Amino acid sequence: MSLFSNLYLGTSGLRISSNALNTTAHNITNVDTDGYTRQQVSLATSVYQTISKEHAIGYDQLGLGVTYAETRQVRDYFLDVNMRRESGRSEFYQTSVDALNQVEDILGESSGGRSFSLSMDELWISVEELLKDPCNEVNQNLLVTRSYEFITQANNVYNSLCDYQLNLNTTIRDDVNDINAWAQRIYELNIGIMKIESAQLEHANDLRDERNDLLDKLGKMGNISWKEDSDHCVNVQFEGVDLVRGDMVNKMELYQDPQTGFYSVYWKQHAEYKLNSDGDKVVVPESIPGAYVFDLSRPISSELNTDVGELKACLYARGDHNATFADLNKFPGDPEASLDYYDTTISQSVLMNVEAEFDTLIHNVTSKVNSILMDAADRATERYPASNYLRNEDGSYLQIFQTVTGDDRIYSNNPVYKDPETGKPDSLNDPDLEEYWNGFTVSNIKINMDLRQAPSLLGFRLEDGSEDNETMRLLSEAFSKEDYTLNPRVSTPVNFQTYYNAMISQVSTSGNIYTTIKDAQDQTVNSIESARQQVLGVNTDEELTFMIQFQNAYNSASRFINVVDELLEHLIQTLGM
Repeated sequence: MSLFSNLYLGTSGLRISSNALNTTAHNITNVDTDGYTRQQVSLATSVYQTISKEHAIGYDQLGLGVTYAETRQVRDYFLDVNMRRESGRSEFYQTSVDALNQVEDILGESSGGRSFSLSMDELWISVEELLKDPCNEVNQNLLVTRSYEFITQANNVYNSLCDYQLNLNTTIRDDVNDINAWAQRIYELNIGIMKIESAQLEHANDLRDERNDLLDKLGKMGNISWKEDSDHCVNVQFEGVDLVRGDMVNKMELYQDPQTGFYSVYWKQHAEYKLNSDGDKVVVPESIPGAYVFDLSRPISSELNTDVGELKACLYARGDHNATFADLNKFPGDPEASLDYYDTTISQSVLMNVEAEFDTLIHNVTSKVNSILMDAADRATERYPASNYLRNEDGSYLQIFQTVTGDDRIYSNNPVYKDPETGKPDSLNDPDLEEYWNGFTVSNIKINMDLRQAPSLLGFRLEDGSEDNETMRLLSEAFSKEDYTLNPRVSTPVNFQTYYNAMISQVSTSGNIYTTIKDAQDQTVNSIESARQQVLGVNTDEELTFMIQFQNAYNSASRFINVVDELLEHLIQTLGM
């Protein structure tokens, strides 16, 4: 090999060592950069120059120095798969825990605020005081006042639950917008990576880092899978449906229900469309259920991987409407259908389940109190046909609780049972009740303003001048009779006071269970992330070792060139070349 060829060997060492130093410096610079993957230098010998093939053992060849084979990312596909799935599961339970904690705050059981149980206790105390002296105007005023506070607090609680549903609704909208934006960006990165790597001369590592970071974010939103094709493009599936594939991005769409305002998330390409009167293309609402991104009727299970993703958790927690007591017995003539509806639609939604149970409590209390007063009026009329006891001037029943709409006709969308014999509204738990009545839901109850202004209208003094102790006894017993159950899946009988405690206990227990799962899931995620960082993370000590190694290689190549240069100078000067 000539001395000039040796100069080429030396310059290849300088060039490659310099590039390796740049890669190492790039790693150290991004040591704290989120989503950055350590880049590893791979060196190789250049193609040999063959001089002769005459020898049997080996060819006569000349080495041409070192070459930069590649700068590759160091990742573990198995760890990526586990990390993205488990982080999605962690986000699912984190969202569920947040929802349960918010419900506890709303009920006033964990925030130090006024607990609804206090309103329940005060209403019961007012009934007990009235039992001692029914005709005392102070006690009558106390009953009406506590009833007003009871309804006011109930409205505050229920409205807060509904407001939180709207907050989750906004989160769902934002999450879908984020997913669509990330999918579009992955598509753009696919194009950029394909352009750079198609010649197989270099790797688009920084673009790959951004793409992997977006896949990590998508994994927190739902159950994803992905595969890189021969063109270096990543095809992504979200909940088993193509989100990014080739030259296509299948974006999610939002349909806002005109009645509830809640968003439904569906695949645009799976829905049906029609032209409206203006000639614009609009979705056919009836086709949306068949295009849903998530099947929320499936049970929540780690085995089925149905407990993955923040977006799904928000949809579960929010539900699809503001629930009422009617949702606990959706089909009165078909208990099995009602139970199936509860299991698949109500029980899996934190907020709808609490709303339905809470509304049932308010419905039962108000219906029972009014029913007792109506029975008292009927008993007085039976004894004294001309009696106006507990009646208005027009002869109608004097009730403490009234409907806001003032409408007691039968409606299937907001049912309340009535007794088939008396026509009076009563509790859902009475097996003798047959029909739906529109009426006592939290959002449709108010206090009789006549009684609010003049509580003494109650009187509680019969036509013969005696106190109506029987009605007082029935009111008192109504709070202690265990004639109710919390929901269709609970058989333990409860009364008005223990009902609320059972509901709080249920929320607290669910919160503890979900918190335990979340904590365990966080440990799993941290363990996987720690293992993943050992592979793709930057270790400054290790990189400094590489830096010293490549710096020494650079210095060696430089000294090699200096030696060759001195040899050339000596030959030229001494031999006169």
